[in-house]
Amino acid sequence: MATQTDYYATLECARDADGATLKSAYRKLAMKWHPDRNPGDASAEARFKAINEAYDCLKDPQKRAAYDRYGHEAFTQGMNGGGPFGGGRGGDGFADIGDIFETIFGSAFGGGGQPRQQTRRGADLRYDMQVTLEEAFHGKSTEIEIEVSQSCETCDGSGATPGTSERQCNLCHGMGSVRAKQGLFVIERPCPTCNGRGTVIENPCRSCRGEGRVDKAQTLKVDIPAGVDTGTRIRLSGKGEAGQRGAPPGDLYIFLHVKPHTLFEREGTTLGTRVPVSFTTAALGGCVEIPDLDGSTNRLEIPAGIQSGKQLRIRGAGMPVLQGRGRGDMVAEIIVETPTKLSRRQKEILEEFKATETGEECPESRSFFAKLKDAFGG
Repeated sequence: MATQTDYYATLECARDADGATLKSAYRKLAMKWHPDRNPGDASAEARFKAINEAYDCLKDPQKRAAYDRYGHEAFTQGMNGGGPFGGGRGGDGFADIGDIFETIFGSAFGGGGQPRQQTRRGADLRYDMQVTLEEAFHGKSTEIEIEVSQSCETCDGSGATPGTSERQCNLCHGMGSVRAKQGLFVIERPCPTCNGRGTVIENPCRSCRGEGRVDKAQTLKVDIPAGVDTGTRIRLSGKGEAGQRGAPPGDLYIFLHVKPHTLFEREGTTLGTRVPVSFTTAALGGCVEIPDLDGSTNRLEIPAGIQSGKQLRIRGAGMPVLQGRGRGDMVAEIIVETPTKLSRRQKEILEEFKATETGEECPESRSFFAKLKDAFGG
């Protein structure tokens, strides 16, 4: 059997090198020995493949741990071998126990011997978007630009150089899993060589380095329905991260955040606002106009004798019901404003009014002072 070069020596790194050091060394060597930079040089191409093989193993913590413990034997002993990942019959008989468990529990201990491949769906992504209260009221269509991994156009997402294809994994023989002996039990784990796929790529695509996907900026249209609120989530199916080697993509979730408004406070479909009125309007009654988010105005009738803190409701003047019909209500809290600047004539009128007061005009004040008198004995 041909002697295999140590992976750490291939990457020119110490065995205790961290992930960042390994990655830096890999990039430097891959650039130096890339076939595009060494056209027609078979030795450079072989060196490039060896560098990729070494880094593919050492960048994965599980593969690296297996390699550090068992060396190349960790990946050359097949399903029927006697190595650390083997479960064969040539050893100490533990495979018979595995066969018994497989018979009882089925696929959990080997899937009945049928090859299986694990395709990893792309990850779901999150995008946070701010909208104004007016935009939440009317809804809108907008565009966003995000950078996300997409299927590689060069290899059509396969990860293999065009014209080549994947081959069956030599370690798991297409099963996608290997067995490891632990005491009296045989434990099944995803194959460390093919990551559970059952196949490996010998000639990785140069555009995506065998991943089957590349990062690209894309512009997406987002339709925001009327009535959305902070926390509303919009799902764009299939617009998340591309899956590995042709696996289905994930989804993109748009999380909305409604900006605070200068006039209204929102609670569900209800809009709240504070409406200051003069003390004469509060005493005599009247009306005020409040703007509506639809561009119109709402006429609010102020009953005579209203007090600060009183809430008046305008039906159907609130926010639209999301994915439904109708609108909520608007609640106006009345704030009676005491004048701070009075002309001489206004003061004279108020003095005249004060002189005619009997106490019946303000029953709350009269009741309060009566309670004080009773509490403190006059």
